[in-house]
Amino acid sequence: MTNRRHFITGAAGAMVGASLVSKAAAAAIPEAPVQSSPATQPPLHPASGRPYNPVVTLNGWSLPWRMKDGVKEFHLVAEPVVREIAPGMKANLWGYNGQSPGPTIEVVEGDRVRIFVTNKLPEATTIHWHGQILPSGMDGVAGLSQPAIAPGKTFVYEFVARHAGTFMYHPHSDEMTQMAMGMMGFWVTHPKDPRQHAVDRDFVFLLNAYDIAPGNYTPNVNTMLDFNLWTINSRAFPGTDPMVVRKDDRVRIRMGNLTMTNHPFHIHGHRFEVTGTDGGWLPPAARWPEVTVDIGVGQMRAIEFVADNPGDWAFHCHKSHHTMNAMSHAMPNLVGVDQAGVAKTINDLVPGYMVMGDKGGSMGGMQMPLPENTLPMMAGSGPFGDIEMGGMFTVIKVREGLARGDYRDPGWYEHPAGTVAREWTGALPDAPSAPPAPAQGEVIGTAKRGGHEGHEGH
Repeated sequence: MTNRRHFITGAAGAMVGASLVSKAAAAAIPEAPVQSSPATQPPLHPASGRPYNPVVTLNGWSLPWRMKDGVKEFHLVAEPVVREIAPGMKANLWGYNGQSPGPTIEVVEGDRVRIFVTNKLPEATTIHWHGQILPSGMDGVAGLSQPAIAPGKTFVYEFVARHAGTFMYHPHSDEMTQMAMGMMGFWVTHPKDPRQHAVDRDFVFLLNAYDIAPGNYTPNVNTMLDFNLWTINSRAFPGTDPMVVRKDDRVRIRMGNLTMTNHPFHIHGHRFEVTGTDGGWLPPAARWPEVTVDIGVGQMRAIEFVADNPGDWAFHCHKSHHTMNAMSHAMPNLVGVDQAGVAKTINDLVPGYMVMGDKGGSMGGMQMPLPENTLPMMAGSGPFGDIEMGGMFTVIKVREGLARGDYRDPGWYEHPAGTVAREWTGALPDAPSAPPAPAQGEVIGTAKRGGHEGHEGH
């Protein structure tokens, strides 16, 4: 991570409410750290201010701050960024401090927070602090609660983080473009008492989606629903890092959804409780057990579970098209279609043509040429072969013997003998078939199929 040394020059100004900050004050703005690596960064333990238990942002990082006269000061820079979606694909996005999404902001309940926002975009922007209870003039809606931040200008937001919980930030200025380009970030307000809601490992990430045509680098910002890349913190599998936990750790995962549709996230090998929303923490009596939680547009959900089942466990959106990459939605359905008669003719016209789709969508390990900067629809290699996933998919790796705070990838799970599904070569038991459907008019028990007797007038 590097630091910016020059922030405001020339006519750049700042505003607190309706008053401008002087040039001398602008020169005292805190540095704006930059992170370019797509790897998950270690938790940022507080070096100043009140103590808290930090979160881990999947394929992301937390923004450092400085304390000034009892106020926690941050500096966000809205700017164009290049984000690696997965190895083999990069995207021209807009974000904050070198990345999309921007860095996670961590504060403590009751902190007075001052956030400087410098606009290095080609158009005006704002930041809305999604879910925060704050003065109206700090809410970040261009034209309604504040003037928009013009290119080259710096504004300042200041308010008290009144409630512990999980929140987000994003523009409220030309949202269709700016959010489609990746402008968003996570916000965590920790409780005053670090023992409250304490867990052993606390992960956060945002769900976002892009429409980037094969061979292209920049999202189509006019797309409403037909996205082709579904991402976790602007990373698509196999580019998503695993979440590494110790056996018997109490684990929290906080997810925020800033896409244009809902996402039912499903865990393998464990059950969890839904413990929080963007409205706050749920009392224990109001929590409910799940293995899948649906996250609506603009919503956050926090789930918690005890990682008592060692292994490598899938964690993913259960909409099957959301675990694929670079999808085309205009492809004809070729399942069951015999293409043998036309394959040679097509090959004469299109050398290298491959018969695809007649037996399903699996490539079976085959590789086909792709346009530059394009991910295969299904990818990822595991210890037993192709994983054939993409998009909103990651792995929770539960291991015994990890040190506290060790988030390094331990590699693939070594299964105990006799606990892996295997090919069966012995005699097979009978496989009963469902009984045939009764014929029209046939009596089923005491009811006659197909008749409407006794229903006259209904």
